[in-house]
Amino acid sequence: MTATTSDHSSSPSKADLRRRALAARDATTPAHREAAARAIAATDALPILPAGTVVAGYFPIRSEIDPRPLMRRLVACGALTALPAVGADGETLTFRLWREGEALVAAGFGLSEPSAEAEAVDPDVVLLPLSAFDRRGERIGYGKGHYDRAIERLEAIRPLLKVGLAFAAQEVARVPSEPHDRPLDLILTEAGAIVPLAT
Repeated sequence: MTATTSDHSSSPSKADLRRRALAARDATTPAHREAAARAIAATDALPILPAGTVVAGYFPIRSEIDPRPLMRRLVACGALTALPAVGADGETLTFRLWREGEALVAAGFGLSEPSAEAEAVDPDVVLLPLSAFDRRGERIGYGKGHYDRAIERLEAIRPLLKVGLAFAAQEVARVPSEPHDRPLDLILTEAGAIVPLAT
């Protein structure tokens, strides 16, 4: 079941889709959120990552699905983890190494970030929070474009595995895509993994 229909005669805007999907996400219970985080951590859909692979996750805010159980599992397999940090310009998103238990600092948008002394890195894998997604791998973020700009920069350097993390209730029939949007390679939900369909 999706948060919208596929009626293209009155296709909802990104803002409408974001609002509906976030309402569905907010409606999930704490118990469901905890179970969902465990479910995505147990997935076998991710490729085997070589030791030393840098995986950028995020520290969850509001009702976001919690990536930390998955990050713990990847660390146990030899990955290094990083968290995003918003630059002083409020636009640029970079990534800094972080190990669970290390102190975080409060930042804009309600984020918790590694300190400025933490090593900056270019991740090989990015776990992305999102508002809504479709089965083509298109995503709706929070409207600021931070991840789109960061992914464009990273993909200019080398291939990047982009993995969206969401509750199944955040799926919509179709996300209106724009030239600057960066489609996901994989979506993980508590209902299973979704490999985006070719367009």
